[in-house]
Amino acid sequence: MKLVIDFRMHQSSGIGTYIRNIVPFLLDEFELILLGNAEDIKVYAWSDKVKIINFIAPIYSIQEQFEFALKIPPCDVFWSPHFNVPLLPIRAKTRLVTIHDVFHLACKNSLPVIQRLYAQLLLYTATSRATLVLTVSDFSKKEISRFFAQTADKIVVVPCAIDPILFCPQDVRVSLKQKPPLPSQFILYVGNVKPHKNLMNLLLALKALPDVNLVIVGKKSGFITGDHKIIDLLEQDVALKSRVFFTGFVNDADIVRLYNAAEIFVFPSFYEGFGLPPLEAQACGCPVIASNAASLPEVCSDSVLYCDPYDVDNIAEKISTLLRDKGLQQELIEKGLINSQRFNWESSADKVREIMASFIKPKSS
Repeated sequence: MKLVIDFRMHQSSGIGTYIRNIVPFLLDEFELILLGNAEDIKVYAWSDKVKIINFIAPIYSIQEQFEFALKIPPCDVFWSPHFNVPLLPIRAKTRLVTIHDVFHLACKNSLPVIQRLYAQLLLYTATSRATLVLTVSDFSKKEISRFFAQTADKIVVVPCAIDPILFCPQDVRVSLKQKPPLPSQFILYVGNVKPHKNLMNLLLALKALPDVNLVIVGKKSGFITGDHKIIDLLEQDVALKSRVFFTGFVNDADIVRLYNAAEIFVFPSFYEGFGLPPLEAQACGCPVIASNAASLPEVCSDSVLYCDPYDVDNIAEKISTLLRDKGLQQELIEKGLINSQRFNWESSADKVREIMASFIKPKSS
């Protein structure tokens, strides 16, 4: 009995991490068919256990909508790990979707009108046509229910997690071949420059901390909804720019080194469906400052120092406090290691497997 999964976003952060880590737990129980770039999928050791349908249409494109209708084979379940679901009829008995957040609706004023309207259409279709809607936190469940009340009774929470073998404390200093080289002491941010990530307020807070360096893991341009004001600020303030280091793309091993080398990790986001980077930092033994907004208190519990993401002075104060207070750093390191262990992929995959098994007869049956 067949389970078809749209696997195109497997290399993305967040959604990609989610499906990369859950799919391997489904291999032995179901007949899996993955939609995606065949060459990219074949790098996985388990790829010979799945059938691959080559599908390279960009997400959110008109092309993907026609290819969904043409390429999704007859199946018991079609699972969309993101809300870019088929709008046209498909040959699936059951549709499931994972909606990580409803940022496109909750923060709609930060998006172009066309993008917002298309996202709204897709989200409406996803929630109305899916038999079940998976999401990653109780916060996101409430948010989806807020915008789509008729969906409330069919939402199931399957949280994200981290790989404890990859993300772990290491006795390591930064060994990246960066140009220019990274400073020996720095605070760390991992993410993109989209406005809801609130990197602007972090940079403004940094202006009040003249001896603090910030390393940003990610690109400083090229995002569809990137906050170009950030780049303008750095170009106008040479002193600030000299203390801000963009790494560009960094592989997983080097991200782990950065988490381990950083003095503290700062995550001031306005809106997160889950928020993996704070957990990754905690698993590496890095003390965390996180926003008190959205899902972050749910995910981080009492293991981080919270800041008000809308208050630049408060962000600066919390960074200054944590950098000075070694006792607080150690307390957060210990609490963070415990907190990061609350989330594991096997547990999340078990929930997904149970859901799939309710619609598909497993191989062994």
